[in-house]
Amino acid sequence: MMIGRTLRTFGRDEAGTILVFWAMALVMLLGMVALSFDIGRLAATQSELQSYADHVALAAAGELDGRSDAITRATAAAANFVTDSQTFGSGSRALGGGADYAIGFYDSLPASDTGSLAPGQTTVPEDAIYASVIVNQQTVNFSFGSVLSVLTGGAMATPATSASAVAGFTQYACDITPMMFCIPGPSFDASNPATVGDMIRLRSGGQGAAWGPGNFGFLEPSTLALDSTGNCAGVGGTGPTLRCVLGAVGSITQCFAQRGVNTEPGQKVGITNDALNTRFDMWSGAMKNEKNNPIYAPAANVIKGLEPKSGGACNWNNPQATPDTKAVPRDDCFPGCAPYGDGNWSAGRMAYVTANYGGTDPHPGAGTRYEYYLAEIAAAGGTTSSTPILNGLSETGRPMCSPHQDPDPERRVIIAAGIDCTANPIAGRATAVPVHQFVKMFITEPVVDNGSTNGLDIYAEIIGSAGGNTGSGGSAGIIHDVVQLYR
Repeated sequence: MMIGRTLRTFGRDEAGTILVFWAMALVMLLGMVALSFDIGRLAATQSELQSYADHVALAAAGELDGRSDAITRATAAAANFVTDSQTFGSGSRALGGGADYAIGFYDSLPASDTGSLAPGQTTVPEDAIYASVIVNQQTVNFSFGSVLSVLTGGAMATPATSASAVAGFTQYACDITPMMFCIPGPSFDASNPATVGDMIRLRSGGQGAAWGPGNFGFLEPSTLALDSTGNCAGVGGTGPTLRCVLGAVGSITQCFAQRGVNTEPGQKVGITNDALNTRFDMWSGAMKNEKNNPIYAPAANVIKGLEPKSGGACNWNNPQATPDTKAVPRDDCFPGCAPYGDGNWSAGRMAYVTANYGGTDPHPGAGTRYEYYLAEIAAAGGTTSSTPILNGLSETGRPMCSPHQDPDPERRVIIAAGIDCTANPIAGRATAVPVHQFVKMFITEPVVDNGSTNGLDIYAEIIGSAGGNTGSGGSAGIIHDVVQLYR
C-alpha cells in the first residue's frame, strides 16, 4: 500500500522537470554552434576563392590591349602575378601558378557561368577583351556536421565550393588631336627608343582608294558639344568647325576608345592646312582673320624657313622660302625612304645650323628635332619671352603676325591614332576601327600642298606613345586604362 502511494506521488511530482528540457536544449544549442563553425569555415573558403578569382581575372584582363601577344601576356600575368591562399578547403595551402583555375578569353561578355567556362572563347589576341576565370572546386570537411550527419544515419558531410570572375579591359585616349594615320606594320611601336626621332610624312588618304602606310585622316568627334568651357565649346567637331578642333589652343573634352574609333575621309585639305598652320603663325584661307584671336595663339618657336610674298606681311596665301633661314630638316633619306624615315638628320642638321646659327651648333646635346626645338625656346628665355630665337635674319623664330604666343611648348605636338590599315582596310569613312597605338608627334614644318589632287603632306617626328597629361596647348593626351570587374 505504501509502495503504491509512493509511485503515485512520484508520478505527480513536477520538481526537476525543467532540467530535462534544459539538457535537451543544451544539446541542440551546442549542435547549432558546432554546425555554424563548419558553415563559417565553408563561407571563409568561398570568400578566399572569390578574392583569388577576382584578382586573377583582373590581372589577365589588364594585358588585353589588342596586341598580337595579348593572350600570351594575359595568361602569364594571371599565373605569375597573383598568389593567394585558402585555409580550410582540401587542407590549408597556397593558390597560384595557374594550376588552381581555368581561364578563357572572349570578344564579348560571356554568359553567366555555371561552374565551367562559357562557350565562344576567342584565340585571336587582337579580339580578346574579357577574361573569365573559374577556380577549381575545394572540399571543406565538416567536423561537427559530419558527426551529426552520422548520428542521424547520413554520410560524412564534405561540401564543396568554388568561385568565378569575369574582367575586361578598355583603353581610352582623351583630349587628343582627332586624327588617325596608317602605321608601317603590326610591329610598329612609338615607345621603342629605336623609333623615337624617326620622321613620318603623313599624306592625306586617297579618296575611294585603300590607304597605306603614312596616309592620314580624321577621327569623328561626337556630334554633341565637345567642351562646355573650352575654346571649342558648343561645336560638334564636324564640318567647318573642324578648324577649331584642329587649330585652337586647348584640347577637346572627348575620349576615343582604343577598341574602336570612327574615321572620316582625309579630303579636308583647306581646313587642315589653315588650322594646323596657325601653330606656325601662318594665317590664310578661313583663318586669315584669326591672327588676333588668342584661342589660335601660335607656338613660342615658329622657325619655318618661309615668309609671305610681297603684298602683305601676314598674307600667307603664297608663301616663299626665306633667303637666309631654314626650317627644321627632314630625315636625310627623304624623299626616297618616305613615308617613314630612319631618324638620321645629320646632314640636314648641319645645313640648319649653318643657315640659322652661322655654322656653330648652339645645342649639341639635343638629339632629336623636338629636343632641339625645346632647347631653342629655353635658350631664348622660355615660352613667355619675346626674346628672338634667331638674330639678324628674316625670321626671329617668334610669332611676328599674331600678338599672342602660346605658353605651352607642345603647341606644335599632335597625338594621332595609329591604325594598322592592312589588317583593318580603310578608304575614308569607317566605324569601330581598332587603334594599334596613340602616337605623339612633333610637327617639324608647316603643312604643305603636295601637288596632287586634294593632297597635302604633314611632316612630323615621332616623340613616343601618348600618355599622361603634359600640358594644355592642344596636344596633351590622357590615356586611361580601364580594367573592370564585371562579375
